Amino acid sequence: MQAQQGRQGRTRTPSLGGASSIYSYASTTRTMSRSMKSLRVAWYKKPILQDAFFTDIQTGSMITATFSMVISLFTIATAVLDIYCLGMTKPGVTHYGYYIMSFQFVYVGNGNVRNTLIVFALFSAIAAVALFVTSCILLKALRKEIEKDMVPWLFASGVFFVWRTIAIIFASVVNDMIFGYHIAMCLFWVAFILLGALGWVIVYSLYLELSDLTKLEDLAHLRMGTMSSLNMTQSIAGSRPTTPHSTVSTAQVV
Repeated sequence: MQAQQGRQGRTRTPSLGGASSIYSYASTTRTMSRSMKSLRVAWYKKPILQDAFFTDIQTGSMITATFSMVISLFTIATAVLDIYCLGMTKPGVTHYGYYIMSFQFVYVGNGNVRNTLIVFALFSAIAAVALFVTSCILLKALRKEIEKDMVPWLFASGVFFVWRTIAIIFASVVNDMIFGYHIAMCLFWVAFILLGALGWVIVYSLYLELSDLTKLEDLAHLRMGTMSSLNMTQSIAGSRPTTPHSTVSTAQVV
């Protein structure tokens, strides 16, 4: 009878360990299933471009960041010039600028339109400063592949190019397009806006790719941690029936 009880005790203990292992495996499966569902990307969050046409998407993002810095400096210079010219040609203002350059191309009509042009130039300069700063941050983020630091540039460049689109449309409508300056500014900004939109798409595609890689790395770390804890649980549960000094296995056999 004691031997039979000892055998029954030894066979009951592994069943408890097996049940805990099954529960741990089921919990792990559910956790990984939820993690896989979280990795399913919506269509609007998938990268728009896989390459930058003539180069890879990362190099294209670096070129875009440099291009943004050049555009921001160009915008600041032209905005300061526009504000100066509009201020110097205001009726009643005494100045000697006519000896340096011709102001015939500057708008001299309605005061409200003049003030609107000044506002567009002023806010364009402010937006250009923000674009320059975020472009510097973007260059650093691209070197270290930190996707979170790309977000400020995405917002700043989006706002900047939308604002410049509205500004150049308004300026081209109210200004006389018979002057070379206005024609050149219109053509330049059409090209800049198109290139800026393309650059924004390239950087956004790289941002989505890096975000996906981060999610995959997080899933891999989660899986490794879960499997490690599962192996530890199995080793603890499976060691009990084979322990030489176990209270169950030390039952005296007659």
